[in-house]
Amino acid sequence: MPIYIARKIAQALVTVFAVLTIGFFLGRLSGKPGALILPEGATQQEIDAFNSALGFDKPLWQQYLDFLAGLFTGTVGDSYRQKVPAMDLLIDRIPATFQLAVASFAIGLGAAMLVALLIFVTRWNWLRLALLWLGSLRQAIPDFLFGVLLAFVFSVLLGWLPSLGNQGPQSLVLPVACLATAQFALYLRLIGSALGEQQGMDYVRASYAKGQSHRSVVVTQMTPNALVPVLTIAGLNLGGLLGGTVIVEAVFAWPGMGQVLLQAVNGRDFPVVLAGLAVVAVFFVVVNLIVDLITASIDPRVRLA
Repeated sequence: MPIYIARKIAQALVTVFAVLTIGFFLGRLSGKPGALILPEGATQQEIDAFNSALGFDKPLWQQYLDFLAGLFTGTVGDSYRQKVPAMDLLIDRIPATFQLAVASFAIGLGAAMLVALLIFVTRWNWLRLALLWLGSLRQAIPDFLFGVLLAFVFSVLLGWLPSLGNQGPQSLVLPVACLATAQFALYLRLIGSALGEQQGMDYVRASYAKGQSHRSVVVTQMTPNALVPVLTIAGLNLGGLLGGTVIVEAVFAWPGMGQVLLQAVNGRDFPVVLAGLAVVAVFFVVVNLIVDLITASIDPRVRLA
């Protein structure tokens, strides 16, 4: 087990480094930021001088070495626009984004697990078909449009919930509902499919032959085995969900990383973009490392793969 953990940590570090390296080169290939950051009336000399001050007149390999030196000191540089460490611009907003992403993921996955177990224990196939149809309808609606519909109904028409900003726990309801419903539809399909595959396994038939009840077989035997593939996909999805909250944050004016990163991308504020990539990449690999450890504890064969 220690060797397995060490190998996973090494893979995680390599992944984060590769993401930041790719982000660095893509940023440099997209052009120099001087013309976007300086006022409209700036002359070409002023633009060239500004880009030179940022180090864009250096060869690309030298810029990359400077970038690596910054990484080893724990920084990705200062914001070109606000002249402060790029990570400082995100520190205060990271908790709000994490809160939105993790709450949506936990509610979506938890509700899907409970409903899937209810369907398989009670054998209510009509409920499964109805929820799958509703889930397909939800997934067909883009998050930004579904968020606008939620705000219109529950905030504008009914006046039950706030639709903009963070005014307390109630402000979290609509953005979480927007993301969690899509998560619920995804995981209901995955868990239902995984449990359906387990039904035909030899150990399930053997358990029924021993006289165990249908509920006991589903809950204590089928569910742990069905969770292994679901958890693998859930780890990947949670990491992607953190970056995917940007649109929903914009719809509900949620004070997360989304607005800062959108402005940084539009203004080619590369250090801020790289800081955002670092946060998402680290969160992604940490979540997947935890999922791998949980999966290995459930199914020891994973450690030998």
